[in-house]
Amino acid sequence: MFFFNDKNLSFIIVGLGNPGVSYKNTRHNVGFCAIDYIAEQENLKIKTPKFNSLCQQINIEGKKVLFMKPQIFMNLSGKAVFEALKFYKISPRQLIVLLDDVNFEVGKIRIKKSGGDAGHNGMRSIIEFLNCDRFARIKIGVGSKPKYFSDLANWVLSEFSEDEKKILNDVYKECYSSFKLLLSSLNG
Repeated sequence: MFFFNDKNLSFIIVGLGNPGVSYKNTRHNVGFCAIDYIAEQENLKIKTPKFNSLCQQINIEGKKVLFMKPQIFMNLSGKAVFEALKFYKISPRQLIVLLDDVNFEVGKIRIKKSGGDAGHNGMRSIIEFLNCDRFARIKIGVGSKPKYFSDLANWVLSEFSEDEKKILNDVYKECYSSFKLLLSSLNG
């Protein structure tokens, strides 16, 4: 059960994406897909509206974790994350963000404990709202923009091929393992 007034939260995990059916299966929404996979493994439905997001809290390995899927557009994700961190009075070091990355091929993930936005609008928004880049992120490769795509926005808003979707099923399993590793290695 989720109690928003319970302020003893250990971590917030945020999947980045854009709300709405038209964006559901796009490259830019792999953060949503990954967090949904993790939630499913924990028998959790992320459905409670709060902080301009869909949220749900769960105890994992003795730690209270808030799952969030911001329901505002990607370039405003920081507003939702900032509201949650402020409400729970927790540090950005207790934040884990799942997001897409065009610098990696489909199937590759990269875990970082801090860093810049690498041109990602959702990450830029979070860094600007928090005035901090010292938080963990799990970057999920979505492939670089092919030359025949006119701009990057069209590429990240395109859907994956059937072969890429098969690869992503294994990637989400890796994200789940990485998430559990981060929970045990970060202080929260």
